[in-house]
Amino acid sequence: MRSFFLWCGKKKLDICSPWDIVHTMNSTDKTNKNQASGNQIIQFQGLIAKLFQCCQERLQYQCERFELPDAELRCLSLFGEERYLTPKGIALKMNLVKSRISKIVSGLVQKKLIQRIPDPEDSRVTLLSLTPDGQNKLNNINTFLDDMHMEVLQQMEPEQRKTMITNLELLKASMESVKELMV
Repeated sequence: MRSFFLWCGKKKLDICSPWDIVHTMNSTDKTNKNQASGNQIIQFQGLIAKLFQCCQERLQYQCERFELPDAELRCLSLFGEERYLTPKGIALKMNLVKSRISKIVSGLVQKKLIQRIPDPEDSRVTLLSLTPDGQNKLNNINTFLDDMHMEVLQQMEPEQRKTMITNLELLKASMESVKELMV
């Protein structure tokens, strides 16, 4: 009987009959079962690129609507979680150098959206907080985002929403685990 050679992953298999070929093709070990196909990779890359583009377009619209540059808008949104921030804290959260943060903060102070307050415990530290206008602007931005997200979710049936949120949580966890490998 004639032998056939089949390359499976990185190993060459000696197969003796056509039945063995079909059996080998149908059986998968754990490494092959979890491996994404080339088509899945291309489809995933395309979807991620499209989602990123959609988010970028929304962010651009949001900047124009609220008359703030992207960096100032992102900085302002940090105050939603905090009453006071320091320039150093903002730099860490935005992953920017302190000199860039100084320009962003100056722009927001000039627009009267945030104010500088000396730290009562350490005169070397400047605290930043929202002004009433800044709080109002942030509330408007958050209302806009809530409305936008509600509109997106309303495009789906309730069960689809649950599935989508579960899958996005899985995607986030997968992306974070891969990010750890890049260090």
